[in-house]
Parts: sequence; C-alpha cells; structure tokens
Amino acid sequence: MSELDQAVATVVRECMGVRPGEDVLVVCNPATQELAERLRAEARAAGADAMLLLTEEREQHGQEPPAAVAAAMARADVVLIPTVKSLSHTAARRDACAAGARIATFPGVTADMLARVMSADMDELRRRGAEVARRLTEADEARITCANGSDLRLSLRGRTAIPDAGDLQERGAFGNLPCGEGFVAPLHTEGEGTLVVDGTIGGIGIPAKPCELRVEGGRLVAASGPEGERLLEALRAAGEDGTCVAELGIGTNEKAQLTGNLLEDEKILGTCHVAFGASAGIGGEVQVPVHLDCVVMKPTVELDGEPLVRDGELLI
Repeated sequence: MSELDQAVATVVRECMGVRPGEDVLVVCNPATQELAERLRAEARAAGADAMLLLTEEREQHGQEPPAAVAAAMARADVVLIPTVKSLSHTAARRDACAAGARIATFPGVTADMLARVMSADMDELRRRGAEVARRLTEADEARITCANGSDLRLSLRGRTAIPDAGDLQERGAFGNLPCGEGFVAPLHTEGEGTLVVDGTIGGIGIPAKPCELRVEGGRLVAASGPEGERLLEALRAAGEDGTCVAELGIGTNEKAQLTGNLLEDEKILGTCHVAFGASAGIGGEVQVPVHLDCVVMKPTVELDGEPLVRDGELLI
C-alpha cells in the first residue's frame, strides 16, 4: 500500500469511522477530483453508499457553496470536502453538522500533502490537540509575541476551544484534514496590538517580508506590504465584519512543513495562526463569506501569563 493509499484509508476508516450502509458525500472541484475519487472509492470499500459531487471552485475561502450542495451535505452521514477554497466556515457546513453529519474539510489539499502530513503520530496529535484546547478554554486572555515584533492580546473569556486531531467519529463532528491544531474563536469585540506574519496568509501565500497587522477593538485596521493590502481588501469585500478577529490556533503536527499552502502550514508544530472573518462555525458570532488565516512561525503564546508556546516550541 502506498503512503497516499494509507492516508486515504486513515481518513475514511480511522478519522471518520465510515460504517457499512452509511451515506457518504464527497464534494470536490475539478482540480481536486482525482483525490476525491480515491476518497469515494475507499468509502465504498468500507461498505458505504458513496457519491461524488463536483462543483465549481468558490472565489474565496468561507464563501457559501451552491444551495444544492448545501442541501446534499445536510442529508449525508459523512461529508468529505477536498476543495480548493475552504467550506469550513460556511453556514452550509455548520448546518450540516447540526443535522448530524460528520464532516472533514481539506481546503487546498494535494495528494503529496495528505500522504505526508497524515503520517504523523495520531495518538500524539490527539494528546497535543486535547491539551491545547483545554488550555485555551481555561484562559481568559492570550498574548502573542515574537522576535519580529508581534505583541497582540486577544480575549478568550467564556470561549470553548476545539481540538483538531482527526477524531471525527461522533455525530455532528467537524475538523480539518490533514489535522493537527487546537483552536478557539476569540471575542471579536476585543483584541489589541500588532501581529507580524512571517508564515502563510490564507489565499495569498508567504509574504516577501514579514507583514505587520494592526488590530484595534477586535478588528484588523491596518496591514503593511502588498500582501497585507491584499488581505485587507479581501476581508473588507465581505462587509463590515470581514475584518473581525475570528480564530486563534496552535499547530501540533510534527510532519507539517512550510509550503505556502495554508492547510498544511497552520498545522506546523509550534506555530500559531490568527484568522479574520467568519467565526460562527467555531464558537463565535460572526458569519461572513470569508475566513483568512495568518501564520506566525516562531511565536511565544502566553495564556493568562503562562507560556503555551515559547519561540516556536510547544510546551506540552
């Protein structure tokens, strides 16, 4: 069995727990159809009634799928979404989970990435993810600093964090695959300071030089460089709430490496990422058709003054 075959089997059988007789829907774009066919074939081999739904690529991460796709998602037992643009933070995904579907999204996935990153130690990913989520849930405030000049404070008061560790067998479960993070939706009405991004910016790539983002009152108000300008433009195009702080995530996957593809880069062990835009699907209140993450490669992340990450080293 090849590494890709093993990764596909891990996704379908270990992560999703697909069972005989279940209805499995695989949603893809033309660019991801080949991998989607592998996922569908594995689901069929597991005894499921598996269907592939091909739809055109969305213009932006977080943009809603066509109504027919959303309806099909809500009627399935398991939904696998290897698409170019993310459907993770859409109302369609949230509503399908509420209806009981178990959903994994794979935005921007490639066969090479899936094979490599899903070869991580799954037991260790689950341990790290659970501990990161616990620490984020118990904290009232996160402070992010780094050698490039980051100093950003986010309020986590009253929020419940989520481990993204590939355990998606419970009714209504949702996660990213390849997996490897713990994340939370900060209060979008609070948050002050500067985040200097030297890793990937969702939908844009790795900035030519570190990009300085300024946050005031929980909103992104200024950004340096051409990549920062593109980020602000994309967020503002989604409406007034597009610039709201939406997520703080901590990477936990030792196999992930910097590639310019956000799906992998936000999972790199010891990194952190802050996203702007939609947060309703992960415990926040904002629902807009955009969600863009920004990765810091070697952060220090303190929760109520106690370090969780120090200079890119996860301390759990």
